[in-house]
Amino acid sequence: MSHDETLAGITEVLGAVASINPSDVTPEKTLAELGLDSMTTLEVVVAAEDRFGLLIPDDESARFRTVGDLVHYIEQAAVPVP
Repeated sequence: MSHDETLAGITEVLGAVASINPSDVTPEKTLAELGLDSMTTLEVVVAAEDRFGLLIPDDESARFRTVGDLVHYIEQAAVPVP
């Protein structure tokens, strides 16, 4: 999956879970700037797991500050669900 496809998938997740306008989503944008609190961030992570068929450990998801952090994790270090 390309970087653009991953970013597009995260953009879809943010729109579905948190009603974020796709034009507001950039890799540099922090989750806080998008208006996500800790509970909504958790919902986004769970939805991203479902969207990409991945398991993201809680200790990793707590480190996500920007959209790019989440995209990078999915591209590089995510563990496929058995």
